Amino acid sequence: MARIKPFVGLRPRKDMAEKVAAPPYDVLDSDEAREMAAGNPWSILHCSKPEIDLDPSVDLYDDRVYARGAENLRRMIEGGVLRQDDTATFYFYRQIMAGHSQTGLVACASIEDYENDVIKKHEFTRKDKELDRIRHIESQNAQIGPVFLTYRDVAGMAEITEKVCSAEPENDFTSPDGVRHTFWVVREQHVVDRIVQIFAGIPFLYVADGHHRSAAGTLIGQKRRASNPGHTGREEYNYFLSVIFPKSSLQIMPYNRVVADLPGLTQEQFLARISEKFRVYPDPEPTPRAVKNFSMYMAGKWYGLEALPGSFPAADPVESLDASILQRNLLAPILGIDDPRTSSRINFVGGIRGTDELERLVDSGRYAVAFSLHAVTMDQLLDVADNGRVMPPKSTWFEPKLRSGLVIHML
Repeated sequence: MARIKPFVGLRPRKDMAEKVAAPPYDVLDSDEAREMAAGNPWSILHCSKPEIDLDPSVDLYDDRVYARGAENLRRMIEGGVLRQDDTATFYFYRQIMAGHSQTGLVACASIEDYENDVIKKHEFTRKDKELDRIRHIESQNAQIGPVFLTYRDVAGMAEITEKVCSAEPENDFTSPDGVRHTFWVVREQHVVDRIVQIFAGIPFLYVADGHHRSAAGTLIGQKRRASNPGHTGREEYNYFLSVIFPKSSLQIMPYNRVVADLPGLTQEQFLARISEKFRVYPDPEPTPRAVKNFSMYMAGKWYGLEALPGSFPAADPVESLDASILQRNLLAPILGIDDPRTSSRINFVGGIRGTDELERLVDSGRYAVAFSLHAVTMDQLLDVADNGRVMPPKSTWFEPKLRSGLVIHML
């Protein structure tokens, strides 16, 4: 059963939250982060992407980057921009984007649950990215970016969420991308206790986004546990910062593909090869309306592709995913994209950019063909995780993204 813990949050002053909060480190490159934080010394990007305060020639993994992040966090604390709460508690964080609303519980999740697969994963992690997050957390002794977790809805949490979030919020602002962010502090101890009790009856949590952050938090905890002869299990390093959402509140956007060329094939030959595993039909919607359907853009025209029965193992939770079907029956055998993780001929476009971006990329001549996929469903994601499997690369794009800096977990 899931173990979560209230914590003593380090938070921006009420009048500074909008200046401090920023998108997560992994959705901005250094140039974008540098531009976003320009003229704002209090942006949390100075801690989560501290290379923006160094010469662009400095390597991202240089010791000076991590040292600058720690220095910037100290500066924000000493300057009174960030202040620690007096008591351990939970928080609620609501985001509203284009009419979609999702409200999550901000809490600390257990690294032991991560180790024992009570917290389930659906992606592989890369050691270099894990190490980068470990160095950021250890140098600052803090977890700035929360892990995005989800769970199957349970009785009781909706009522608590509604009650807490009907009170005056601690923070309420709309970021430049149009997303509204509202943040509440749980003030009553009996509510904190009840939340812990409810989660103790939840069998599993699932990593929706933040696999490298959760892995890094766990590895740091393991290291500190091993080096602490007085280890009790109650230390802050036994937990990592999370925002935990009920499954019903989340939306997944598609993760689309663009490919640079049709290797040695004419368009007619390409379409003929596709028709061996797909029904090809004209004038589809650019965004497919059903799973197992794809929209393909090539030479100024959209084509619909429907996977033929028997062309994929329908009972397999991974191989029956649309991304797997496209990879197995088209990208690999026809376009020669054997490993989408490493191939330089394929790129991935988050669904937030829309299908107009696919048209733009192909019309520019940089790419020959684009594929618009149907979004993975939450049930598909949880089914993969429950079976101990992993999703194909670039399968899910969650929006809106959690802002970093609204609350920090100090280790």
